[in-house]
Amino acid sequence: MKVQVPLTKGLLADKYSKYASPADILGDQPIVSFPIKITDAPKDAKSLALTLVDWDAIPVSGFMWIHWTAANISPDVTEIPENNSQKPKVPMVQGRNSTAGGLIGNNDPVTAWHYNGPTPPDKTHNYHLSVYALDTELPLKDGFWLNELQDAMRGHILETAEFVIPARA
Repeated sequence: MKVQVPLTKGLLADKYSKYASPADILGDQPIVSFPIKITDAPKDAKSLALTLVDWDAIPVSGFMWIHWTAANISPDVTEIPENNSQKPKVPMVQGRNSTAGGLIGNNDPVTAWHYNGPTPPDKTHNYHLSVYALDTELPLKDGFWLNELQDAMRGHILETAEFVIPARA
């Protein structure tokens, strides 16, 4: 399985990050998710899941930042279109990002349970998009936490693909 995101000069396009237009920002956070191409998913997959995390956030915040989690995506999907997080054309169950945690305390499902675009404060960060092919659909509902996704996927991952997405500060 392979996963790919279009880059502009080797970086995430500004419209999906902190340089998005004001119309694409809500509560100081970019909310328009980027398009994702998925190829060669295993034929026996029953669903796909994804995570978008920023390990480069650890020196800044003390922990890895969760930008997007989603599950129960059809294994036949070959493209998740732009802005699918806010205006789904491809059905998916979406989990909470790091703004929903106790540190920030965001309780708004529109921003806390969807794509939270990159806003690296110090330097270019590498955002890790992982797509998981699973042998089952997961018993998750909108608003799940990353650890709940990981627990539900345990023992069900057929294949994983990763794409590293640099985004500028």
